[in-house]
Amino acid sequence: MRPSNVPLQRLQARGTVKPVNFICIAPQASHVAVVGDFNDWSPGANPMTRHVDGSWHASIPFKHGGHAYQFMVDGQPMNDPRAQGLTRNAKGDKVSMLFVS
Repeated sequence: MRPSNVPLQRLQARGTVKPVNFICIAPQASHVAVVGDFNDWSPGANPMTRHVDGSWHASIPFKHGGHAYQFMVDGQPMNDPRAQGLTRNAKGDKVSMLFVS
């Protein structure tokens, strides 16, 4: 039994950071990156690695919450067909949505 003067510790996901694995199928591409609200939509911040089968992979740590993102494939934005949902960015364009808990 917990003494009454010891505060109850609560588990909260807010401080948790979890790696999220991204896969983009773009066998003809020469450069693919993950861009989003977590990296100021910067194509240089999270480049993906090309695998032999033509797929591109990246693992990025995320905090709890919702995150908007896209793949940048040879300079062209592409939504993730495996995304958990869609939202709109500041320009009003549809972008992929990811939820981390």
